[in-house]
Amino acid sequence: MAEKARRRLRSSTVILGGMGALAAALTSCGSEPDKRCVDRGSYDTLNGYRIVDAKNCTSGSTSAGKSGKSGKKSSRGGSVDGQWYYDADVNGRNADYGTFSKSQAVDRGGFGCSGSAGG
Repeated sequence: MAEKARRRLRSSTVILGGMGALAAALTSCGSEPDKRCVDRGSYDTLNGYRIVDAKNCTSGSTSAGKSGKSGKKSSRGGSVDGQWYYDADVNGRNADYGTFSKSQAVDRGGFGCSGSAGG
């Protein structure tokens, strides 16, 4: 009888552990991708895009179908073409290897998510 109870306890532990891993996998897919506001006109092949203040980006929008330049002035005196840049590698005040497409950033996924890792 004691052996049967011990066996049931082990299988319950395995099931509960598996349920926890499944829950973590499912919730990681629904999270918002990391985003930075960057100046699209500032791209440098060594550093990537210059990160600018979030007020230069309109929330949730993309430049698809827009003319591009926002006309906002940067602190350096030039205009800033602010755009949200998702899932980028950030190095100081620069971001690179990301995407301007929010849906593409979500498709890249994390643990347990489907989609390609490339962009």
